[in-house]
Order: sequence, then structure tokens, then C-alpha cells
Amino acid sequence: MGTVQAARPAQTLYVTIRRDELRQLKEERDLLKQELAQLRLLTQSSSAQPLPVTARAPHA
Repeated sequence: MGTVQAARPAQTLYVTIRRDELRQLKEERDLLKQELAQLRLLTQSSSAQPLPVTARAPHA
């Protein structure tokens, strides 16, 4: 058996992000949400018809 260690309180990490980075992350999030919605429709539908694939921006 291992030794018991006391849990430490959670630490808060502060980061700085530029506006253009934040905008890019939001755009990527929106694209991923759209892609997820399409995949959910595909898995829930009884007739699997191909959906158009949306192009994602490459990571910088």
C-alpha cells in the first residue's frame, strides 16, 4: 500500500493572450462545435448520408 499524501489546494494560473490569438481560438472552437453537431447528426440518423466536410484552419 502507498503512503497517504495530504491534498494541496488548487493553484490558479494566470496567462496573457493576445486578441488575435483569442479570436483564432474562438473561430477554431466554433468550427469544432459545427463539426461535432454534424457528427452527432450522423450517429443519430438512421440513413447515413454523407455531409460536406468543412475545412479547418491549420494550427499556427
